[in-house]
Amino acid sequence: MASMRDIKRRKTSIQGTQQITKAMKLVSTVKLQRARANAERSKLYFECMYDTVNSILSRVGHIDHRYLQPGESKRKAVVVITSNRGLAGGYNSNVIKLITRHETWQKEDLDIYSLGNKGRDAFVRHGYTVRENFPEVIEEPIYADAMQLSKRLLESFEKGEIGEIYLAYTSFKNTVVHEPKLLKLLPVDTEAMQEDGAENESSGKAEAIMNFEPEDVEALDMIIPKYITSLIYGALMEAVASENGARMQAMDSATSNAEEMISDLTLKYNRARQGSITQELTEIIAGAEALG
Repeated sequence: MASMRDIKRRKTSIQGTQQITKAMKLVSTVKLQRARANAERSKLYFECMYDTVNSILSRVGHIDHRYLQPGESKRKAVVVITSNRGLAGGYNSNVIKLITRHETWQKEDLDIYSLGNKGRDAFVRHGYTVRENFPEVIEEPIYADAMQLSKRLLESFEKGEIGEIYLAYTSFKNTVVHEPKLLKLLPVDTEAMQEDGAENESSGKAEAIMNFEPEDVEALDMIIPKYITSLIYGALMEAVASENGARMQAMDSATSNAEEMISDLTLKYNRARQGSITQELTEIIAGAEALG
């Protein structure tokens, strides 16, 4: 059995850790409120842009456009949004598993664009090619960051350096539910969008065949880059909210576990103290009887 000194020292250590987890929970709670508000505001634009591109592609028929056809290269660019810090439960690992456990992908064919140091470190450790890392973007995401990344990806796609572009992030459902997602950005999945358009048509939401001014190719040249940018920006907003929600839950669980450990150590300390007192009394009585 551990000595009273060891138990007291361990209890003091856990109490100090508990104070840290409490503080981190409070900080995450405040950050979550702001991040959730930002995610909810950006979600309207995100959904509107998706519906717009969906509406266009579902009604124009087949268009021979570079953003709608797979590139010549077999390489895939994957934008992975993680955090710069840990202590967020399974937030980072769940997103990373979307890539490392993908059934048909080979690591030699992937170029990772990491938004967050945790993702970069994990992919380097697993032997993936981390093309670029942008740890500052995830701290305070702004639309200009998403636009810059989108521009780089589109340039690589047009040059034939990559043939497909994907986005891996954590979707924010509510404070306790966060869902890792993998989206295909380019080439645009026209079949899925046309299926959505067919559903809208059956429900009476579809309109007449669309006419473009300027031409359809020129319109897609302008719209699809904004579409890609909006997807990345929306994912950044949701990822930040998910990160703070996951960290708040993790710190709340850690604080509760620390409280249980402190209670258990307090009980052990009292038992050890009682045993020590009983032993001292026994020795005093035995000494008194020996003198008598």
